[in-house]
Amino acid sequence: MSTKEQRAEVQNIRRGATPKINWDDSQMKTAYANVCNVSSTREEVIVLFGTNQAWKGIEEEVTVQLSDRIILSPFAAKRLALLLNNVIQQYEGRFGSLEIGAQVPAATTTPQ
Repeated sequence: MSTKEQRAEVQNIRRGATPKINWDDSQMKTAYANVCNVSSTREEVIVLFGTNQAWKGIEEEVTVQLSDRIILSPFAAKRLALLLNNVIQQYEGRFGSLEIGAQVPAATTTPQ
């Protein structure tokens, strides 16, 4: 990119124009997950992905093989949440409502 083109791009950004985004997938990896969990601190949101290995049905204990951890800033996590919400709404509009049977985790007690 020439210096003239770079200056024009900077001026467009300063004017509020949205820059063109190039998605480079040359280093991308693909993984499958049927389980995810999320935790956070003030500075970051941690998303864990894994695979539930309970193929035998109902078991007393289930092992989830964790495969990936993605650490996001709270701002990136909020953008991701909005994107995922939009995708799920579109999916349910095409294929019907997803009933996931969400359960509230059991309260943990501490010995007194």
